[in-house]
Amino acid sequence: MVHGFSLTDDPWLLLPSVDGAPARERSLRTALLEAHEFGDLVVEIPTQRAAVLRQSLLPVILDALGRPADEREWMSWYSTGRWTPEQRRKIEAYLDTHHARFDLFDQVHPFGQVADLRTAKGETKNAGLIVATAATGNNVPLFASRTEGDVFPLTPAQAAHWLMHTQCWDTAAIKTGAVGDPKAKAGKTAGNPTGPLGQMGVTLLIGTTFFETLLLNLPVGAPPTSTDLPQWRRRDAGAPRSVATPQWDTRVPEGLLDLWTWQSRRIRLFPETSDEGLRVTRVLVAAGDRMPHTPEIEPHTMWRLEPTGGRGSARGRSGTSLPRRPLRLQPGKAAWRGLDALLAPERQSREAGERTSGFATSKLLDQAGALVPELGESYPLRVELSGVAYGNQSAVIDDVMFDALPLPLAALDTGTVVRAALLEVAEQAEQLATAVNHLSADLRRALGAEPIPWDKGQRPGELLLHALDPLVRRLLTGMRGVEDLERVEAGQLAWEQLAWRRSWETADRLLQAVPVGAFVGRSVSQGEGKPERTYRASLAEASFLRRRAEILHRAEAVRRSSGNPDSE
Repeated sequence: MVHGFSLTDDPWLLLPSVDGAPARERSLRTALLEAHEFGDLVVEIPTQRAAVLRQSLLPVILDALGRPADEREWMSWYSTGRWTPEQRRKIEAYLDTHHARFDLFDQVHPFGQVADLRTAKGETKNAGLIVATAATGNNVPLFASRTEGDVFPLTPAQAAHWLMHTQCWDTAAIKTGAVGDPKAKAGKTAGNPTGPLGQMGVTLLIGTTFFETLLLNLPVGAPPTSTDLPQWRRRDAGAPRSVATPQWDTRVPEGLLDLWTWQSRRIRLFPETSDEGLRVTRVLVAAGDRMPHTPEIEPHTMWRLEPTGGRGSARGRSGTSLPRRPLRLQPGKAAWRGLDALLAPERQSREAGERTSGFATSKLLDQAGALVPELGESYPLRVELSGVAYGNQSAVIDDVMFDALPLPLAALDTGTVVRAALLEVAEQAEQLATAVNHLSADLRRALGAEPIPWDKGQRPGELLLHALDPLVRRLLTGMRGVEDLERVEAGQLAWEQLAWRRSWETADRLLQAVPVGAFVGRSVSQGEGKPERTYRASLAEASFLRRRAEILHRAEAVRRSSGNPDSE
């Protein structure tokens, strides 16, 4: 007989102590009640962190305590550094009341699953199906050490993490047809979208303790409505939008609790007792609820505001035109390269034009910006961005993307010199990369070759951005707590002087690599009636140096005032 596994009382969340003790697995109860004693949640892959927070921890807090009505009340929660005795009592009572619904292997209502989910022929699949990094079906990572035929035993803790991850990030396409699903045909359900987080770049705010992280990811506002319930309260007979059966629907979430615990799949884990203990070796994953579009109450994404002209406006799966859509991450692009969106608060978002898109940051970052006076500009906020790049009609996972930024809180306050400085630095880095790409293109034309297409191969500008990456991150950290203009200017000058050298190193490698023919050059016709244009290495170098001096104007001014303007 297989025994249960209580997420409430059995250890499964890996958390380190703030006193430096090694990370140990903790129960949901311990992780919540003693959150002030722990550091950041440790996960197998970064996308699990958002899944676990949204599918278990944050909804318990919201359903048990409600949420702060405004920033002032949020600050009163934060200022204690831990839950008050009254808040602890409410969380304890909540976990006790819903204890049975947090059993991973309950016979009637297993957490996040459908108890009697089955196919007409009783088939199940390898547990690797819910592991994003495992080789299963068409999803075969390059150089995978396992094959689909290998047994993939998951401990209960691992199974819980991957179960929640699947509800949030699962691939699209065909899913197994379950008995009792009226929309299944020939044992399959087609047209399934990815999990809801797969439609966006997830933005999490990380504090100095786990308690702070939980609060930073809790948006202020009105308490949940009577119809807004987490999935574990949608399982009783007659419960609205029940998720305890194979039937599913296309609908809009009722609120944050519904959104965070969204059951995008109907899943069943099959545990068995082995010599190593309880293990999940087989699973069944069927179709689940579908969202027509990401709702505007979503707090964990940045937004792209669609052009006001109407042409090319984003559309949801229902076909309706949407004024905004979630901003997705781009593989290989550092998070600081998207500072214009990250630092675009709702209060002063970059408005969309008739034919140009605008940006708005996440509700949580906007909220953090309003809390700058209370938290203090030196608060060591970290912003984590994660996402998944899907391939082959979103039926496989091509890449898991993750980046973390040390973001100065002052940058979230509109009108500050720190915010303006960081946006300028990000723009300078992009302009330097463009200048290097132009240098490369001119050198190739001098040899009679075509420039590297922007969408093919790796252009040298990307190599420069990689070299500039640690400099930008160092500046972000150094800007914490900086308030006066003089120190900000000093930081920008230091950045420009370092970027000056790094950009020349990249450019010099390009110049050193070209053959002698590039120095002779060639003339290219610009079209009938237009003069020919000459391309040669010396002209390309001079153009690059001139453009670099314009971009890094502070470093250029210091170089000229030093009396040695020809030095590199």
